[in-house]
Amino acid sequence: MPSARTIRRALAMATALPVVLAGVLVSTSAPASAKSDFSIKPFMGWSSWSVQSSSNPAYGTKWLTEANVKSATDSMATNLKHAGYTNINLDAGWNANWNWEFRTDANGIPEADPERFPHGIASLARYVHSKGLKIGLYGGAGLQTAIYDKNAPIAGTDCTTQDITVIPLTKTNMWGGDWKIDFTKPCARAYFNSMADKFASWGVDFIKVDGVTTDNIPDIKAWSQAIDQSGRKMWLTASAWPVPRDAGEGLQPWANSVRVDTDVECYCNTVSTWTSSVDNRWEDLPNWLDVVRPNYWPDLDSMPINNNTGAGIQDGITDTERQSVMTFWSMASSPLYVGGDLAKIDQQAKSILTNPEVIAVDQVGVIPTRVAAGTLQVWKKRLRDGRLAVAVYNLGDAAADIPVTWDQLGVRGSKKVRDLVSRENLGRANKSWTATAVPAHGSRLITLS
Repeated sequence: MPSARTIRRALAMATALPVVLAGVLVSTSAPASAKSDFSIKPFMGWSSWSVQSSSNPAYGTKWLTEANVKSATDSMATNLKHAGYTNINLDAGWNANWNWEFRTDANGIPEADPERFPHGIASLARYVHSKGLKIGLYGGAGLQTAIYDKNAPIAGTDCTTQDITVIPLTKTNMWGGDWKIDFTKPCARAYFNSMADKFASWGVDFIKVDGVTTDNIPDIKAWSQAIDQSGRKMWLTASAWPVPRDAGEGLQPWANSVRVDTDVECYCNTVSTWTSSVDNRWEDLPNWLDVVRPNYWPDLDSMPINNNTGAGIQDGITDTERQSVMTFWSMASSPLYVGGDLAKIDQQAKSILTNPEVIAVDQVGVIPTRVAAGTLQVWKKRLRDGRLAVAVYNLGDAAADIPVTWDQLGVRGSKKVRDLVSRENLGRANKSWTATAVPAHGSRLITLS
């Protein structure tokens, strides 16, 4: 039986943006690159969904407006850009009115709701780009039923949106609420080329496609090829809550990242709680370690690290837990993107999010290995300068010592130990090192060299 959180998510998103995806034919003179190359490092930024999903009366789905996105942009440019955060990603609802009814143009291409975004996405993108940042949009897998019913003419063709579905009509995506696309139909290609071209003309840098199941692997492939033909480099992430593991290999050639875990949000008065599903990450990421890689990054969802003090929506996890989130996401080389109201970011969040030594562990772009499972976990990965990064996590409810032996890590000899969070050297260790009195839900992150 689905959880209450999943049901709430489904209700909120059941009529999400009608992004429908189709393949393109590429001439032999300009072969497709399969997907934009983001193999060096995962992106860093912010997503609007954490505040949109909250039941806090000051937030919720009506929070997504041009003014609030510009406020988030200004805050990122001031507080986080210097550390590498660049993406301003608009989640579901950017083209929905206050009643969650979605807007498209005459050709069935999504366009911004004029009350939320009175100057449109192209204007907003120019504002975001003027700050040296990037902008992203959200869509869902499959053809939304309302777009099918609209029977919109597809630009440059004699077809309509009713001509590109599987017959008989078949439901698809994780909501099971939209129509499956028949990618053998050439007008499907033209429809998605028109969408990719429109997004490119606006200056979009990132696309999140949500509700992806194994059934939607062809959707992601097609969207990736549509990005190729648009001529604009865009990050493409395959998302769900989570994407089923059996879709992992099929999505790998096409998506730049894949959601490997459920929503981090609690759908409550705060952004999240430890048990609402922050702690699921340690259980679920290992299932994906054999398939994720550079340019197919493991997406752990947004980080609830933004505000635990003062006005505005609260993160809902402690400072100790916030640091464990930052450490775990960084060890995973997951995209680092913040949830919450960036206009209210507090000093401790800025300190955690901008620590250059922790960020470097993420941006090195290396997938980790879990050394020890259970309540007291040990993870490692080799950095490109030869140092070994080692993270320990106490997932229990009481403080504990966490010993790590060199045999576990596959190293020998005396090693210099550096704590990356406190940014201080801890001296030398031989054969083992112990993280002492790690608090409940706490962590330590060191390098050995």
